[in-house]
Amino acid sequence: MRAWEQATWQAGRREEAVIARVGQLVAERASRLTRAGDQLLLLAGKGHNGDDVRQARPHLKDRLVELLEITDPAQGLPQLARALETRPALVIDGLFGIGLNRLLDEDWKRIIDLVNQANARVLAVDAPSGLNCDTGQPEGAAIKADLTLTLGAVKRGLVQSSAAEFVGWLELATDIGLIECPVKSDLSWTQAEDFEGFPPARRCDSHKGSFGHVVILAGSLGYHGAAVLAARGAQASRPGLITVVTTDETYLPVAAQLQSTMVRPWTADWELPDRATAILFGPGLADASVPAGLRKQALHFWQQFPGAVVADASGLDWLAPATAPAPGLRVITPHPGEAARLLDTPTAQVQADRLTALRKLSERHGGCHVTLKGHQTLVGRAAGEVFVNSTGGPRLAQGGSGDVLAGYLAGLLAQPSLQADPMLTLHYAVWRHGLAGESPNWTGLIDDLTVELAASKFR
Repeated sequence: MRAWEQATWQAGRREEAVIARVGQLVAERASRLTRAGDQLLLLAGKGHNGDDVRQARPHLKDRLVELLEITDPAQGLPQLARALETRPALVIDGLFGIGLNRLLDEDWKRIIDLVNQANARVLAVDAPSGLNCDTGQPEGAAIKADLTLTLGAVKRGLVQSSAAEFVGWLELATDIGLIECPVKSDLSWTQAEDFEGFPPARRCDSHKGSFGHVVILAGSLGYHGAAVLAARGAQASRPGLITVVTTDETYLPVAAQLQSTMVRPWTADWELPDRATAILFGPGLADASVPAGLRKQALHFWQQFPGAVVADASGLDWLAPATAPAPGLRVITPHPGEAARLLDTPTAQVQADRLTALRKLSERHGGCHVTLKGHQTLVGRAAGEVFVNSTGGPRLAQGGSGDVLAGYLAGLLAQPSLQADPMLTLHYAVWRHGLAGESPNWTGLIDDLTVELAASKFR
């Protein structure tokens, strides 16, 4: 951000113009969080974050706004206490910016603790005050925001697991008046505009043979729902054909819940359909009764199949380390606990440095693509760009969400037109899956995915 800002000033842009633009954006976001007549408390420090908040005030004419400028925390504490007693509908935090890299003194900690204890909704501008934006750790104390509107680009510390309780929901304001960004990071924040023109429109003379055939090996005793959810996730992505292969014990309940999907029980003489273009294995294959032959066949597909193969859930534990790349696209989709098992490390260590964990997982499995699930899911490989997902939320925190995602991305990867840029397809799948989970009229992940996609270019 410092390099980007410096290049902007050297190009002749004025700081005042950027601050004015940011103030307008902050006011617009605050207006969407509140209603006309609501009381807002604006907290401004002496730095540019304080300037951003001060510039928001003129754009909040239909709100009852109190601007509290705090430069001396000891003097500001009683003023803040009185302001919070009025129970404002929203507090806008502009006390400290991204340059903070020292421990706060006790007076500033009291200021921050007072805001946190007030249980008011907080909109943090650029970063929660007190949070180190390089490390994601509080400098003794940090504002616990409900929403952080960060400016220009997402700061690395804001996407550390340790920062989540302070950052809250993270949004990015890109158009703040800077020049085109002259620097590049290995982490990219996913935005809707990344997918302009994607997925490509389907030709009017298309038929089911145009969009591939995904085969799903899933479901065992007690876990038949995983096979159903994976199949429905695949249906939402609209491949030409879907075949679900499941165990004897789960064949009837799985087949009874699916219509356009072909379902059959696995047998020792089962062979992969000749025109299969993608394979998913693992969802719901957790019971001890899963045939050893099914596992062996899944591993053979992982090692030899020339198309796309996705390993999920229990299937991840079947994989052996490999240095050589497979003959086709390979994807693993672990959550943090599964990642920890694969790396033989504590889950806390995975969460402490998710980017490094993703890189190691990819290296361990022949340079495969990795979707490391969780808050702000990561998509990437051992080297190159890694995408940080911007959608999702606590509605996805339920059993079966991962099965839906696995089926959805396998169904996308089965389609020849979406195989040219697998990284784009993968992080689109994660982004769209999360977006369905944000629906204000939540009816369930499958329903929301299906409704959204039925109105999209998949028609």
